[in-house]
Amino acid sequence: MNVKRVISGLVLFPLVAILLIYGNKYVVDIAISIIAIMSLHEFYKAFRTGGKAKPIDWIGYLAAGMISIIHIVPSNYILKTIGLLLPTSILLLFLYVIITNLKIDIKDIAVTFLGICYIAIFLMFISIIHENLNNGKFLIWYVFFSAWGTDIFAYFIGRKFGKHHFTEISPNKTIEGCIGGIFGAILLTTLYTIACNYIFNIHFSYIVMGVICVILSLISQLGDLAASTIKRYTGIKDFSNLIPGHGGMLDRIDSIVFIAPFAYFLFMII
Repeated sequence: MNVKRVISGLVLFPLVAILLIYGNKYVVDIAISIIAIMSLHEFYKAFRTGGKAKPIDWIGYLAAGMISIIHIVPSNYILKTIGLLLPTSILLLFLYVIITNLKIDIKDIAVTFLGICYIAIFLMFISIIHENLNNGKFLIWYVFFSAWGTDIFAYFIGRKFGKHHFTEISPNKTIEGCIGGIFGAILLTTLYTIACNYIFNIHFSYIVMGVICVILSLISQLGDLAASTIKRYTGIKDFSNLIPGHGGMLDRIDSIVFIAPFAYFLFMII
């Protein structure tokens, strides 16, 4: 097993815990915004380095920066603000094309806008879950435990028992690893639900949270494959070498990015 990966994980977990437990909504928003900007930088750099596109970075960074002020907006207008951000981003992108006299083409616009939706908008839901849902400070951990449980158990089960590969996008992934990842996520989130119910007296339903966990685990694995698709397309191994043993910021949060918006709407249903 990669020792650097373990050490990095042991360092990152308490940092995330301190931020989400003790940080107020403005601190959390600023932290998520910084993470979004760093991830967007890696995303755009991948396409530029691979010669696939020339993204308009500053528009993406501006969208990611909106996360830092999302809770200045009244809570009942937050989703409306996100809805307005998307057409505004498209407007700015085409305006930039016109101003630069077609030096930027449609592919550049598409990659820039994909980054805004895939990273900036999706990560906003971390802040929204944390601050705008009842018991949000507890619910947010289902996002992380579903992603981490899936990642850890898929890795170990896949290495130990994996025999049936199912996609060339990520040749190391196996059906056994994927199934192990789901059970790992169920295990971690069930233990967390027990802690919430018996220590914090929250009364989360084991069945409901178990079903949500399975859905989030599957989405987590799709998120990981989505990032692998981008890396294969742009011809890179990792988005960067920022985190020893993990690669870049986007390598570390690719599953969490995908889970966050779906988790929000699942939590809204319950």
